[in-house]
Amino acid sequence: MDVRGWLEEVAGHTTMAVTRVPLEDLTGWREDPETGDIRHESGRFFTVQGLDVRHPAGPVPSWTQPIIHQPEAGILGILLKRVGDVPYLLMQAKNEPGNVGGAQLSPTVQATRSNYTRVHEGRAVPYLGFFREPRGRRVLVDVRQSEQGAWFYRKRNRNMVVEVGPDVTAAEGFRWLPLRRVRELLSVPDLVNMDARTVLACLPPQGDPADGAAVGFGALVARSREPGRPAAHPMGEVLSWLSGLRSTTDIQAAPLALRRVLGWRRSDGRISHDTGRFFHVIGVRVRARGREVGGWDQPMIEPVGTGVVAFLVRRIGGVLHALAHARADPGYTDVVELAPTVQCAPGNYDHLPPHARPALLSHVLSAPPENVRFDTVLSEEGGRFYRARNRYLVVETADDPLAGHPGFRWLALHQLDELLRHSYYLNVEARTLLACLHGLASAERPLLTAAAR
Repeated sequence: MDVRGWLEEVAGHTTMAVTRVPLEDLTGWREDPETGDIRHESGRFFTVQGLDVRHPAGPVPSWTQPIIHQPEAGILGILLKRVGDVPYLLMQAKNEPGNVGGAQLSPTVQATRSNYTRVHEGRAVPYLGFFREPRGRRVLVDVRQSEQGAWFYRKRNRNMVVEVGPDVTAAEGFRWLPLRRVRELLSVPDLVNMDARTVLACLPPQGDPADGAAVGFGALVARSREPGRPAAHPMGEVLSWLSGLRSTTDIQAAPLALRRVLGWRRSDGRISHDTGRFFHVIGVRVRARGREVGGWDQPMIEPVGTGVVAFLVRRIGGVLHALAHARADPGYTDVVELAPTVQCAPGNYDHLPPHARPALLSHVLSAPPENVRFDTVLSEEGGRFYRARNRYLVVETADDPLAGHPGFRWLALHQLDELLRHSYYLNVEARTLLACLHGLASAERPLLTAAAR
């Protein structure tokens, strides 16, 4: 199935022109005269404000920064139906102003509360009713999850998968794709968007048992997702460890007037750090055909450089485990979430000596090619971030490079699946990597019926 060709076909029927404009020239947005915060004139959507962060035990004990505050919870929802024994997902070809490469595979519904309540006075969101009122249907996933804690202040979305019958058809700009095919496409750069990846990660195995005789890495992933497999640490111990860190980690983040943020300057129509590192806050003007509204202006975060996000994985008792890092970001709702082994923008550390750089960054980047199980550059959320990309890696290791470190734990894949049934345990970067791991398992299996080809 030529998904790229379909995305290009949709792109031919829809257009999106994105132009950078100075923040002070954004139509519909105002700078608060007292605080300097950048707000939409409706009072909805989101605000760019300041954040005052105190983290005495962290590598940087205190700082201030701009951050996006979007207090409403949106919906990220995918419809699933079965053709014979094969699960299909209703995916949308959706372009966002910050996307790299145009339209990407997106959830059936990807909308903030302001959008789906039509504050913009545009067209209604297709298929929304399946998620706002799912009663009477089989709900496979329904859990609130966080988003980037360094750029969003307590942002969360409702991640959902709802099973429907065969009578639900694909509207223009949508297509039913086999779940396996969607997972395979996670290895293609910038094709499956972040919102789809977080929902896919939360989806439990769909009645496709692991082949006990198979020996490939994908088969190991599938077997390691089976509940009841051995684990290096019992789940009760894992939950106690995480609860203890949440109770004792001293990080305080308080809203701050944007004009009081230190070390950042507003010039040339944007907000940037004095060093040129981290990110910029920029303005864009969007003209679109085929969206709910024909055009809008907005602020966006533009990261400096491409990030590196990686899981070290290891076989323990025949079960694949990932080395999770208990990470405290200022925008998290519950202090600490489990992150990948490595999560950073390497360019932010170029001026520091090696010992001051993130643990295991060089370990991941220098891994022998035969140990690298996944390596792809993927885009982050294009509705708020301008061309934000991370290099996602899964690297297998035979040893434990941080044995006994209090901030890291080896967790079995089935334990990570279990944690994803609940809110705010795994951050959005970890969810992307888990979705990619699940895709490795799918790639080694034949399709169950001809209908999925």
